[in-house]
Amino acid sequence: MRILLVEDDNALRDTLFQALRQAGYGVDPVADGCTADNALAVGVYDLVVLDLGLPHLDGIQVLRRLRGRQDRTPVLVLTARDGVDERILGLKIGADDYLTKPFALPELEARIGALIRRASGGLVRLVHGPLELDSTGHVLSLHGQPMDISVREMTILEALMQHVGQVVIKTRLAQQISDWDGEIGANAIEVYVHRLRKKLEPCGVRIRTIHGLGYLLEPHDNF
Repeated sequence: MRILLVEDDNALRDTLFQALRQAGYGVDPVADGCTADNALAVGVYDLVVLDLGLPHLDGIQVLRRLRGRQDRTPVLVLTARDGVDERILGLKIGADDYLTKPFALPELEARIGALIRRASGGLVRLVHGPLELDSTGHVLSLHGQPMDISVREMTILEALMQHVGQVVIKTRLAQQISDWDGEIGANAIEVYVHRLRKKLEPCGVRIRTIHGLGYLLEPHDNF
């Protein structure tokens, strides 16, 4: 899961960045509306955490432009406690939820989880043969027992489990696990897939390489 975090307060942005990274999300932090608008125009995100009081281009304008592109990415708006009018306007033009400052980090994480579940039609668990992945709680189980797996390995596996029997291209996988602090290349994807195979193939879960394109998780009924 990849989140665009838009907040101009440096201390708060750093705190939220660290908390969301620790919760297992890929996070791109930005400090102004223009940068946010550019990122949303070219990138693919699962959710946007958007402060409204931004320099250069305010959060309302960022949200208007996002919805004007027919982009339905969930948006969680952050507002000052006295920003009632802005909050109402944000909801009217397409925000999915809002949170007033100050707020508790567990509430932010709960709101994010709820929006992601809503956007995915309520799907929070993916099942593939003996595997079960809780995409909100970031827990992978094999035959009902938790597996030791890195966040990036889980993100790649989640993308494959969402498209069983279909090719997921390498660049898409790289984008899913990258953030602006460290872009991930094709060679790194190969390493993560190799690690997944070592853990999963003994249990009958097979990831096939489609040369020149990416990877495909074979349907469980095939083995």
